[in-house]
Amino acid sequence: MSDSFDVVVAGAGHNSLITAAYLAKAGLRVLVLEGRELVGGNTVTEELTLPGFKHDSCSSAHALFQSSPTMRNDELGLADYGLRYLYPDPVVTMPFEDGSNLTMWRDIERTVDELARFSKSDAAAYRRLIEEYETVKGIFGADRYTPVGIGPSLDDALGSHPHGHLWKRRYRRSALEIVQEHFQDDRVRAFMLWLAFMTVQPVDRPFTGRLAYAIAYGRQQHSWTTPLGGSGALPAALVALIEDHGGLILTGKPVCELILEGGRCVGVMTVEGEAFRAEKAVISTIHIKHLVDMAPAQAWGDDFVEGVKDWQPGFTLFAAHYALREPPLYPIGDGRRIPAVAAGLAGSSDNLLALMGALRRGRIHQDTPVLLVVCSSALDPSRAPAGRHTLKILSFFPYELAEGGPERWDEIKLQVAAKNLEYLGRLVPNLTPDIILGSHVESPLDMERRNPHNWRGTCHGGELSPAQSGAFRPVPGWASHRMPIPGLYQTGATTHPGGSVSGGPGRNAAWVVLSDLGISLESLISKERAKSHA
Repeated sequence: MSDSFDVVVAGAGHNSLITAAYLAKAGLRVLVLEGRELVGGNTVTEELTLPGFKHDSCSSAHALFQSSPTMRNDELGLADYGLRYLYPDPVVTMPFEDGSNLTMWRDIERTVDELARFSKSDAAAYRRLIEEYETVKGIFGADRYTPVGIGPSLDDALGSHPHGHLWKRRYRRSALEIVQEHFQDDRVRAFMLWLAFMTVQPVDRPFTGRLAYAIAYGRQQHSWTTPLGGSGALPAALVALIEDHGGLILTGKPVCELILEGGRCVGVMTVEGEAFRAEKAVISTIHIKHLVDMAPAQAWGDDFVEGVKDWQPGFTLFAAHYALREPPLYPIGDGRRIPAVAAGLAGSSDNLLALMGALRRGRIHQDTPVLLVVCSSALDPSRAPAGRHTLKILSFFPYELAEGGPERWDEIKLQVAAKNLEYLGRLVPNLTPDIILGSHVESPLDMERRNPHNWRGTCHGGELSPAQSGAFRPVPGWASHRMPIPGLYQTGATTHPGGSVSGGPGRNAAWVVLSDLGISLESLISKERAKSHA
């Protein structure tokens, strides 16, 4: 193994791998170090229940990634390395206790017809929201996929839009306000709020207004985008690309210290005492709450250290995975029951708001559970043995319990999972105990144990409030991916534009690092595109 690298990357989540992929394509010698034996961070697929059952431990849908320049413009050629996506139809369905259900289909006309069963005015409002967001999606997308400090601000960019003054207010409002203003039937409201909440941001908080538009738009355009073979197919393709361009990925190498010389970061040290040095840059995807402890406080500066102390984790997830004999079957309104890759349970708009209140108080809200139910094997049979299926039930519970703290999760998590399953079984009658072959439950505390980047149980790096987004993510003054320590860069969910599988932090970090090394990302992409057409 060569001991000389241009760039050392600490962590192998999908964002850091995307950064590494662009740098490797630029001809830089890249080394990626991953603490676990499995690459991918929160985009991993594992046999959690029984052999042959491939479960997505965290992320399942890669809908945001479809609109990224990386995928949209095929900048990395990931299909050449085996990455394939499937687009479920129906997109997602939501059953209610009264026996009704609301289903989004890939065909917007079919979705509008579905909404019209509840309210004709709500159906018209949905169509209008989709059409309105179509006119500004490019502006919001450019903001996500441009590093902070480069190009116009979001407000300046919206200023060029004919209705920019409206959108400046809309995205500052809450998703709740937008949904309540446009929709009347509470089942439609519950569905739209649930969709907006799938980024795990509180829909009653200011600056979530865009989510009421963007998430519905993205699902309508790209469906519940499902990677063939599992969420881990994305990091697998990135690893293959990096290695094809001379890069090296080492697993089982948790980084514990930054190597500083003359005030500059020149490498990293692992827990086993191995030193890996970089001639040009060190890139971290380690959570900033851990990263700040890997160098002396004076190296960071007081402002950065204080900013990290204030970091808020945001809402957290609870996951239960099952191996099944058959998939859940949902009513679709014409007497039939069919499988679906994705289903949501919300109960009502008031129930969603009650959940948010409980999360803030450290309480488990489970009388009417709010759930995301994913059965990827309904579309992708490679996920399970022939005729069998995988199931993931995600719910939203606090890391820090008001009674007993996070440690109490070890005592109660199986009971909590059983209650979610029992409630889902009321609405999905074929989901009976006899079809369950195996299970695996992860509380917010377990998620942190599995992946240190899930600090305090959050899978999205941390709250995406106004105080922790854009120029304030991760710390005011340090949102450009450059850290206070020269030679060190940060990517991943703690940087702009935040969590979810978007690839945004990874591409943005690559843009900045390449620029600092005198390489234009745009020229790199143009050269690669010319090669592919040669």
